[in-house]
Amino acid sequence: MTFSIAGLCRRTGEFGCALTTSSMAAGARAAFVRPGVGVVLSQARSDPRLGALGLSRLAAHRQAPDVLKDMLASTPHAAWRQLAVLDLAGRTACATGAHCTDAKAESPGDGVVAVGNGLANASVVPAMADAFGAAADQPLAERLLRALEAGLEAGGEAYPLRSASLHIAWPDAPFLPIDLRVDFHPTPIAELRRFFSLWAPMAPAYVERCMDPEKSRPAADIEGHPSA
Repeated sequence: MTFSIAGLCRRTGEFGCALTTSSMAAGARAAFVRPGVGVVLSQARSDPRLGALGLSRLAAHRQAPDVLKDMLASTPHAAWRQLAVLDLAGRTACATGAHCTDAKAESPGDGVVAVGNGLANASVVPAMADAFGAAADQPLAERLLRALEAGLEAGGEAYPLRSASLHIAWPDAPFLPIDLRVDFHPTPIAELRRFFSLWAPMAPAYVERCMDPEKSRPAADIEGHPSA
């Protein structure tokens, strides 16, 4: 019972995903983003093995529709899964099993795919995709956060939300510079936005520390206190 969205920014080359659900810590088992590879979402009765498989297939330069076919063919439990794939060209593919909890919906498109199950109504997923598309001039993180907020405003889940996460790859970073999780909170989307507002000014400096530590700023200058 989750609603999520994966998207690509053609202007900056950033790609990633955001999700929220009534379960605890869903960001650790349902969202998969790898720099230089793409995005996979594996939700409903989530199976992280499918996320790992999807990323491996994307890394082998298979296109999103073919990756989805590989994921579905690998499991005897496809009827319980809701899956989505976004490749670096912006191709998308998704599948919703017959046993996924109603209401459920998909909205695949060019450079964006939104999916959800266990929703309050079927309007949640289209509202997410519309919000993402309407904010094309905004940074990818903002577009993904607005999509979650639009999904919540459209009705959200049938159960109270508890967790949310945001995962974004940058074209010049060898790791995810934005990888934030709210694991248990009464308003996880609002808390995720708060986390992002705190982290966004720091993220470029931590990429710099990885790529060029000699020229990077001390942690105390980044966060105002010593840290790793």
